[in-house]
This record gives sequence, C-alpha cells and structure tokens, in this order.
Amino acid sequence: MNERIHIRGGHLIDPATGHDGRHDLFLADGRVLAIGSPPAGFTPDTCIEADGLLVLPGLIELATHLGAGDPAEALRRESRAALAGGVTTLCLPPGPLAPLETTADAELVHLRGVQQGDVRLVTLGAITRGPDRAQLAEMATLADAGCRGVSDGGVPLRSTRLLRRAMDYAAGLGLTLHLSPQDPWLREGSCAHEGEIAARLGLPGDPATTEVVGLARLLALVELTGARVHLTRLSAGAGLGLLRAARERGLPVTADVAIHHLHLTEAALADFDNDCHVQPPLRTPADRDALQGALGTGLIDSLCADHHPCSADAKRLPFPQSAPGIAGVQTLLSLSLMCASPALSRARLVAALTAAPAALLNLSAGRLAPGDVADLCLVDPAAEWQPASEWHSGGQNSPFRERRLRGRVVRTLLAARTVYRVTP
Repeated sequence: MNERIHIRGGHLIDPATGHDGRHDLFLADGRVLAIGSPPAGFTPDTCIEADGLLVLPGLIELATHLGAGDPAEALRRESRAALAGGVTTLCLPPGPLAPLETTADAELVHLRGVQQGDVRLVTLGAITRGPDRAQLAEMATLADAGCRGVSDGGVPLRSTRLLRRAMDYAAGLGLTLHLSPQDPWLREGSCAHEGEIAARLGLPGDPATTEVVGLARLLALVELTGARVHLTRLSAGAGLGLLRAARERGLPVTADVAIHHLHLTEAALADFDNDCHVQPPLRTPADRDALQGALGTGLIDSLCADHHPCSADAKRLPFPQSAPGIAGVQTLLSLSLMCASPALSRARLVAALTAAPAALLNLSAGRLAPGDVADLCLVDPAAEWQPASEWHSGGQNSPFRERRLRGRVVRTLLAARTVYRVTP
C-alpha cells in the first residue's frame, strides 16, 4: 500500500542531516518524500499530529541477544520489545541464535527464514570456530553471506597470536572486528567491580585494569595490522586516555557503551541484586561520569542496550553463578534521553543511537533525508511511564522495570508503516 503520510508539527532530530527543530515530514512509498514543505500536488492519505513530540530516525541496537527458546518465537518477542522502544534495526552478535561459523549454519538460515518484516535484522559473524575457539572462522564466507562484521561475542580471545591473525584476515576483507576490550585472564572468574562493594559482599572482583590491559593489547594490534576495530561495551574511565591517543594517531577504532553503565554504579549491587549482574561489571561513579563525558565529546561513538533477556531461573542463582545481562532494548531510548545535559546533548545522544551505529554497520539507515526509508519513531519527551506495566521482552531482568522513566515512544514506523503504537 503506497500510503502518503504527513507528520505534522513534530520536533525532528536527525543528526545525520543536521535537523534539530520543528519540521513537518512527508512520506510516500515507504520513504521520506520531503521535509518542511510538501511537494507540489501532495495530498496525504493520513495525517499524524506530532505537536509536542520528538520525531527521530529508528534506533539501531548494536547488541541484541534473543534469549533461550525457539529462535522464531524469541525473535518475534524481542522484536516487539524493540519496536516499543523505537528500535527498528537489531544487530545480532554471534551466540546460540546468531551466525557462528559458515553460511551453512542452520540457525542463521532459521533466523532469516522467520523474520516477519516488523524489524530489520543484521548479523555479525564469529571470529573463531570449534569448541576450543582455536581456529579462525571463514570470514570471507560470512561476509559473502551478508554479515556486517565479525565479533568475539563479548568473550575476548585468549591467544594474542590468534587475535593478530584474525585482524590480518579481517583487514584484507575490509571487515570490522567487534571486540571486547577486556584482558581474559584478569577478568576470569569475576562478577563485580573490584572495590569496596565487592569486598564487603565477598564477590570476586574485576579491576578496571582489566579494561586498560585489554585496550592496550587491541590497540597495539590495530597499529600493527591496520584492522578496523570497534571496541564493545567500555566500562571504565581509566582506559579512555588510550582510546583518545589511538584516535589522535589516526587508528581506525570506534567504541560503544551500554546505557546501564551511564546510569548505574557498583552501589546497585549492595543487596545482591542479580538484575545488576552485567559483564563488564558496573563500576564507580567516577567511571560512569567519565563514560558520559566521553560520549558527549564523541570519543565514544555509539550507545546500546546490550540486550540480554534471561530466564527467571538463570537470574535466581547465587550472584556469582547467575546469568549476567539486562533486558534493555525497550528502555534504551528513555534512559538515553534522561542522560541529556549541557555536556551531553540530546542530539548527541540520538546520533549515538542512530547515525553512529549505521555508519559502523554500513547501513543505509539511521537518517531521514528525502529518499531514505521512513524508519522512525515518535516520542513524547515529557511523558512518564513504568516499563513493568507494558513489558514485552521475554526476560524480566531489568533494574529499571519498576522505575518511573521519562520519555515514552508513542509510535514506531517501519518503511512508513505503523508497527507499534500506544493506544490512547
């Protein structure tokens, strides 16, 4: 259906095109037709009143784990949670439900087969294969299959020699490696930031040095190989100087941070709250503030939910044995907008959720220029809501479920088709 749509009176924020103000949008054939003034002869079939609302490009979530269960059911369930949060594109890193080794991987075929069109899906291939991760995956085959990069899946490679070979291989193909900047030996067996809280609770600690050492290793190999590397889920302020120096030397590195690291600190673990068990761990207020500052200056490019829906049983275990992760895709945008400050503008936050991940994944998404596909969301920035009352993810594991959040997605469109809407 080639519906013509007029979105009237909204505040358009599209960092990719420089828009940040009141602009009407005109959509046709699933794409943006015009901004500001309608083309000659344009008569809308539908007019969406957006006065008082933000109009944003659809968000791109860089790390979406679907959770346990049938892949088709998990994808539909987590896609619904994504759309309720204004997220229109999900990137699946390697794992139980994402591509592991080759195009023949049955789960990759399954996922592509069950996609229903209500969310866009992109995948990352795994760097290694085999039960001991001792062999490089066929990266060329993965690239031919459409993978937008290769990833360690959040589990850093132990062998620096193998990591160097992976970077050489990926560099030759022009593939970006998504790598966790953690030293695997320092991180092993830990479940909390090494500090006063972990010591009082008797939890095995992970020092911020884990990230510093991991970053130093990765950046040295980037300099050696010329590989393009995206650093996933930074958690500590101590390593930001290394990243800054690498950028100043012109190394091809980008980085992201998970939204929970901009809100929570190690203090959230005080009562053994398993919903706050994440990897890398929540760190200190100084780390949180440093990460916010780095996002504000653009040193950290992207912001993500690092969406990990976990079963109740997996979270009910003693803290060190419980599954790490937060189901965060539905609350990503609200929590992001709540971080806005003079040093971290609303436009910068939107860029970190749209234009930056689009550039990283080489997607024609995350922007709303004439001719672009009309993936977008409408947000009431003043509305307060409680996620628990309208939760869609299969995982209940979020420390934000019972909180009152500000900034609510009221409508999400995919190719100009409404795929989520809050009923008045």
